Amino acid sequence: MSSSPKTTIAPMLSVRDGARAVDFYTAAFGAEVVFRQDDPDGSVVAQLSVNGAEFWLADESPEHLNFSPETLNGGTVRIILTTDDPDAAYRRAVSAGATVVWDMTNEYGWRIGRLVDPFGHHWEIGKPESA
Repeated sequence: MSSSPKTTIAPMLSVRDGARAVDFYTAAFGAEVVFRQDDPDGSVVAQLSVNGAEFWLADESPEHLNFSPETLNGGTVRIILTTDDPDAAYRRAVSAGATVVWDMTNEYGWRIGRLVDPFGHHWEIGKPESA
């Protein structure tokens, strides 16, 4: 019996100061580095995993039309991090330097709060109340 390859979708976050971003996501979300490439110019491309949920980050590169939320004065995507203990994850991210957009609350059947990281990316951290 053959199995088909798994399909995945993983965001690639454009940031300023990729090395600092790797440090932040490691501290804020307990991310593990799966892959990292440091270029001689100081730019970084990294693949990170938070309990198996993977995402990428790279220093912005305007020549490739990759801009960070800091350059654009905002982002167009919110990232939803679903975890068994959203309150603890939220507190950890705030302690690591994230800014509160709204505090943890119960709404629409979710325990959820929203933060913005130091690079301008918005994160909603929560879990369904039934979970």
